[in-house]
Amino acid sequence: MARRATSGGSAGDGGTGPSATTGAGPTGAVPERLLAEATRLFAERGYDRTSVQEIVEAAGVTKGALYHYFGSKDDLLHEIYGRVLRLQTERLDAIAARPTPVAERIAEAAADVVVTSIQNLDDTKIFFRSMHQLSPEKQKAVRAERRRYHETFRSLIEEGQRDGHFRPELRPDLVVDYFFGSVHHLGTWYHADGPLTAEQVAAEFSDLLLHSVRRP
Repeated sequence: MARRATSGGSAGDGGTGPSATTGAGPTGAVPERLLAEATRLFAERGYDRTSVQEIVEAAGVTKGALYHYFGSKDDLLHEIYGRVLRLQTERLDAIAARPTPVAERIAEAAADVVVTSIQNLDDTKIFFRSMHQLSPEKQKAVRAERRRYHETFRSLIEEGQRDGHFRPELRPDLVVDYFFGSVHHLGTWYHADGPLTAEQVAAEFSDLLLHSVRRP
């Protein structure tokens, strides 16, 4: 699985451990081991075919330790994606708040989400493949968190339109949906041993987005 990129965000660790560990999620050796092994097993076997017992044995802890930190296998799946989304949200908020031209900020934001997605590709692939297995409450929470990220990204498009830099006829919501559709598709074709680094893909995606929205 792809964990090749080393700049922007937390670097990956060969696909065996969590790479996005910022934010409000559980920290410390035990929860990190549980997340690392759950990510590895979910990627190798699938969420359905991985038992709690297999996760705790791989992590070298007891079921009691897992339930202390996560409560259920469902909570592990939620956290696998949640840590990535928190990382990306924190980075986008910082980029959006900078006093730089909006074109620079949207280009940086677009590149950043590509790099951080590739750095955590196992996590995002697992989640999109298994999201429907979360409880309705967790699905609703994830959608709300992801919507907030998209709204911040969309606000940059809208700012550029107000300033006269971006094409006024574009619908910002469709621009965001189109761009993130491509980002979410990375897991179907990107490989760490392929011809492109994460940074190269990020530069191409960012350039395509900027050229599509920029006013002639």
